[in-house]
Amino acid sequence: MALIEYADASAEVRAVFDDIKAARGVADVNNFWKALAVHPPTLKRTWESLKQVMAPGALDPLTKEMLYLAASATAGCAYCTASHTAAARAKGMTEAMHGELLAVLGMAAETNRLAEALRVPIDPGL
Repeated sequence: MALIEYADASAEVRAVFDDIKAARGVADVNNFWKALAVHPPTLKRTWESLKQVMAPGALDPLTKEMLYLAASATAGCAYCTASHTAAARAKGMTEAMHGELLAVLGMAAETNRLAEALRVPIDPGL
């Protein structure tokens, strides 16, 4: 997989990289963004969507990161799981919170599979 470094990036890619660095207060973008930079329209669209979805709203930033972490772990994406674990920790996720999150994920995976295997009908009124 090619990673586009800032020095080798087009002006369009540099503009997105600069926005990411400013928004996150980092010296360089991570490899996810460098990989997406092989297709500048996808890089820009993904960054704009992520900024909008992860912006403060009805859910606080830590909750959003923990949800992203949960979805990433469930999807089996090692990169996103690592990235959003780090982001959640930076926003205040403690080891105890991380442990409970993993316990909920494990329990949900087990009960989801049981309900699907047993083909449990959905209760009226749910």
